[in-house]
This record gives sequence, structure tokens and C-alpha cells, in this order.
Amino acid sequence: METYSFLREFADSWMLLFLFTFFLAIVVWVFRPGASKEYRDTASIPFRHEDKPATDKEART
Repeated sequence: METYSFLREFADSWMLLFLFTFFLAIVVWVFRPGASKEYRDTASIPFRHEDKPATDKEART
């Protein structure tokens, strides 16, 4: 079998299945229960120290 034909058949079948499964796993990971607290905390990073710079102790947490 020619290399191109083999890779084409592989991409059309197994790689498609793998990538679809990977996509579903990412969607489940993003919308898992309890993730919203983590996302809210990450989204608020730019607004934590609006009035003054963070001290060394605060910057590490």
C-alpha cells in the first residue's frame, strides 16, 4: 500500500474518531461541576489590586 493512501485512510477513520473524542473530553472538562469558581477567580486577576501594587506576599498567592 502506498504511504499516501495509508495515511489518507488513517486520517479519514481513526484520526477523525480520536479528534472527536478529544473534542468531547475538552468540552466535558470545561463544563465540569465546580469549574466556575476557578474561572471566576482567574477572570478577576486584573482587578485584584486596582488602588495600589501588590506586596511581595500578596503577589505570591
